[in-house]
Amino acid sequence: QVQLVESGGGSVQTGGSLRLSCASSEHTFSRNLVAWFRQPPGKEREFVAAIRLSSGITYVSNSVKGRFIISGETAKNTVYLQMNGLKPEDTAVYYCATGAALRYDALPQYPYWGQGTQVTVSS
Repeated sequence: QVQLVESGGGSVQTGGSLRLSCASSEHTFSRNLVAWFRQPPGKEREFVAAIRLSSGITYVSNSVKGRFIISGETAKNTVYLQMNGLKPEDTAVYYCATGAALRYDALPQYPYWGQGTQVTVSS
């Protein structure tokens, strides 16, 4: 059973930065897509960014493009989400997910999820 553990969340002011990490218990990241989703208060979970470490190809949602960067280290089984220029609307619980998804933004295609880490951005 793949276990994912997120870390790096916290509270920052508008314009601040945070780096989230997602560590896997298994060596699955090199074979699968790894994605970040987020769930703002009272809203549905939404796609943020994804990476295929085998090729280095990344996908980023329009809402965070130019501010968030996804990267990873295969040897460490870890994926990162560097978040810059944070805005209050980025406040959410951020989840890491992985799987052999065909569509990078298709939430149901990811079978493995972390427990989430809270990011709060104050104005």
